[in-house]
This record gives sequence, C-alpha cells and structure tokens, in this order.
Amino acid sequence: MELFDITIVGAGPVGMFAAFYAGMRQRKTKLIDSLPQLGGQLTTLYPEKHIYDIPGFPEIKAADLIGNLEKQLQTFTHTYCLEEEVIDLKKHENYLELITNKGSHFSKAVILALGNGSFQPRRLQVARSEVFENKGIDYYVTDLMKYAGKKVAIAGGGDSAIDWALMLEPIAEKVSIIHRRNQFRGHEHSVEKLKSSTIEILTPYVVTGVSGEQMLDTVTLQKMKSDETMELNVDHLIVNYGFTSSLDHLKSWGLDSTRQAIVVNSDMSTSVPGVYACGDITTYDGKVRLIATGSGEAPTAVNNALHYIDPETRRQPVHSSSLFPKIQR
Repeated sequence: MELFDITIVGAGPVGMFAAFYAGMRQRKTKLIDSLPQLGGQLTTLYPEKHIYDIPGFPEIKAADLIGNLEKQLQTFTHTYCLEEEVIDLKKHENYLELITNKGSHFSKAVILALGNGSFQPRRLQVARSEVFENKGIDYYVTDLMKYAGKKVAIAGGGDSAIDWALMLEPIAEKVSIIHRRNQFRGHEHSVEKLKSSTIEILTPYVVTGVSGEQMLDTVTLQKMKSDETMELNVDHLIVNYGFTSSLDHLKSWGLDSTRQAIVVNSDMSTSVPGVYACGDITTYDGKVRLIATGSGEAPTAVNNALHYIDPETRRQPVHSSSLFPKIQR
C-alpha cells in the first residue's frame, strides 16, 4: 500500500493550485480526476473563453490559465491519476481510502476540489456510435494537432462546440458544425466569428447515423422536422452535447452536504475527519463562487490538512518568497 500525504480529488484550476501549494509544503501529493486532462470545465468546455476575475490578469483565456497552472505544477513531481472517477471514500484508523473505477488510493488526508461534480459527456444516442468511440468519435479534445489536415465535424450548438470549431479551423482540412436549431446558443461574439469563418454550418440538422469499416468515415444527418437526409464524409466527429455531473455520492461518503455542495468549516474541514474541501464544491455562510475564491481556499485546506496529519505542523507557514528558493535548491 502506497500512502500519500495529501490526495486531491478534482483537477480543475482550484485542485491544480491546491496540488502546487501542497508541493510547496514538500508533501507527497496525488491528484485524481475523472477527465482525461487537467483543467476541469475550463479545458473541457470553455478553453477559448476569457476570464476577468483572476488577480493580476486584466483578462486571461481559460486555456492559458490552465497552461500556466500546469507549468506551475511542473515544479514538483506529483502523481496524476486521470480518467478515474472516485466512487467511494472510506475512513480507516490511520488513513483514508479512495475507491475509484480503477482501484484504491490511500492517503493521510484528502482534499475535495470537485467543482460541480464528476463530469461525464452526454453520448451520441445513435446505433453503433459506441463502436467508433476513439475510432473517429471523440467526446474530449486533448490534442488539437490530432485533427491537422483532417475533415472534422462537430455536433453541438453551445459555446464549447463553437470554440472547438474556431480553434480547429486553421488546423483541419475542413470543419463542419452540426446543430439541431438555426440559432446557436453561444455568445454573440463567438457566433459572429463562426458565421464569418470558413466553417461549414449545417443547421437545423441532427446526427442520425454513423458508419465506417475500422474507422468512422461517414455521418448521416437528418434535417429537423423533415425527411431530408444527407451524408457527410469525415475523419472525426466531435460530439459536444454537454456534460452531466452528479454529487449524489457525497451523502454516502458520510459528508454533511446540501444538494449542490459540501458544508465546510472556516478551516475547510468537512464532517469527516481528515477530509477537507475547497472551491465551488464547498458552501458556508457568505460563500462566493469564483476561481479566485477557491484559489484562496486551497492553501487553507492544505495547511489545515497538514496540521491534521501532524499537529506539530504549523497552520501558518512562512511566506512563499522565503520558502520557494529553498525548495528549488
């Protein structure tokens, strides 16, 4: 059994900063997330959106913020467990056990940075679509260059679908966007950029079929409220119908929680000893849900978790300007 000092569940911006801060405290740290890449919603849903409430940045693109956090994390050698969903939490005498869909993880303390919950994509409800998952049908975009010189179709009409289409336009051979309505649900500025681009806009259509031999090569579309159909030759279909999230498991973990959040104390402790939380998943009197707020809660959670592990450990560490040069030596 490999025992970590701190295991952080959730690799969005708050979880990433909590992991960085745990590294500054020179603690053995693990990060677990159900998504295939770091960054949570910002990476998966809104990579091109600008954020305006990060201290020191008049504005910053979501993808750039995550990129900065990744660079910051590279200072330390942490353990990352991606595409793992935590399904249970058990308290043992001297440690906590996190049970995922892939096995168990053991830690002296746990920090939950779950955001809005564990994300799972809404999948394409079309015959044989599961056959082509990762063989032409993608629910996540982890590497833009995978689509270089390819014919790519994106199914969806929200901000995320439009963002990916615009990002792929200069990379792919051809980009098409498929939406069941004539009107898109994205921000007006993004929709205007879409309409003035070379992206093929296919509305109002819905995907009704997928086909190919070993790999996806054809998508069948049907016009809404019509028998009219068309076939689209593609190398990739990115399905962007949104994501579902669930927090139903929190009660079964023994955590005091509401329908949408975990109740925490001022030290970010939960009702389960050794389990702390930070970010949007938390609630307390006067809570404000911002990345900036969660980033402030992360060091509080880390420092108090370390004090829980070892009561001799100071809750209030030295300033980073004094601590960091020692770490880098």
